[in-house]
Amino acid sequence: MSRIASVEPVVPEYRYTQAEITAQLVPLITRGDSHRAVLERVHANSGIDTRYTSLPLERYADLGTFRETNETFIRVATDLTERALSAALERVGLAPADVDFILFTSVTGIAAPSVDALLIARMGLRPDVKRVPSYGLGCVAGAAGIARVHDYLVGHPTEVGVLLAVELCSLTLQRNDETMANFVATGLFGDGAAAVVMVGDDRPEPGPRVVDTRSAVYPDSEGVIGFNVGETGFEIVLTSEVAAVIAGNFPTGVTGFLADNGMVQDDVDVWLAHPGGPRILEAFADSLRLPDEALALSYDVLAGVGNLSSAAVLHVLARGLEQDPGSSALLFAVGPGVSAEFVLLEWPA
Repeated sequence: MSRIASVEPVVPEYRYTQAEITAQLVPLITRGDSHRAVLERVHANSGIDTRYTSLPLERYADLGTFRETNETFIRVATDLTERALSAALERVGLAPADVDFILFTSVTGIAAPSVDALLIARMGLRPDVKRVPSYGLGCVAGAAGIARVHDYLVGHPTEVGVLLAVELCSLTLQRNDETMANFVATGLFGDGAAAVVMVGDDRPEPGPRVVDTRSAVYPDSEGVIGFNVGETGFEIVLTSEVAAVIAGNFPTGVTGFLADNGMVQDDVDVWLAHPGGPRILEAFADSLRLPDEALALSYDVLAGVGNLSSAAVLHVLARGLEQDPGSSALLFAVGPGVSAEFVLLEWPA
């Protein structure tokens, strides 16, 4: 097994209420009164109180070209991941030179060399650190990243692995896009990052164990979630079919995964769900027949920072990290594909 030694969630410095963000974005997205009313209603019903942005809110009126926004992504993403990784390592008494493996993930910007490579000289990571930059997993990447670092550490039980997730969703803003997908996205997604430090079984650092993981890609769902890349950057693909995909697949998927580990749903003490939005959380709860309070941690993260795509479920994990010995947790997320990832955690007795 591997263990999660520490999790450090971070956000940019610019914090705004949902109402402030809506007021700033409405004239950038639509000029029509009817569309304005719809957009304002969608934003108000998002379940979000505050979000964080990479730039001061007034800067979004003139973001510039895709090249300019992507350069901003590289700068801010590198700063945020450095903050997150430094704090996560310090929390468990490790130094950057102790890191053997890094999985970096983001879907809101691109860089070559990738952000994780830029951190090597900046932080003093070893030049021989193994790296896997990942693009395209989207919201599922926080859960998938933990699973893939776990896979590595199973074969390298004396080593330290790190997951770095950063999403700067505000920089993908599409102006004058009056689609419902854009209305929802501009009211839902926020900016943030997280670092997860994981250790192999032969390491001394304590933490919850990764008991098992499972991946799934659901058929005939390729067009449900994702991005199209256009002249102005990343154009959101987000349909109402996500909830139906969850309802059609989660009950048997979760039951089977738990059964393979000798468990039933009542054995799960903590549910760590990707806070994809109110409808996504409702779909999770309805499909699994969970009580409202079961996903309280996810609703709290959604209200405080919004949907941070890959980093969001890691912010939830950070809040749920201190559990009683013997407790179990199921961490899960969905993303483009439609794909899902499940991670079963256990706190040592």
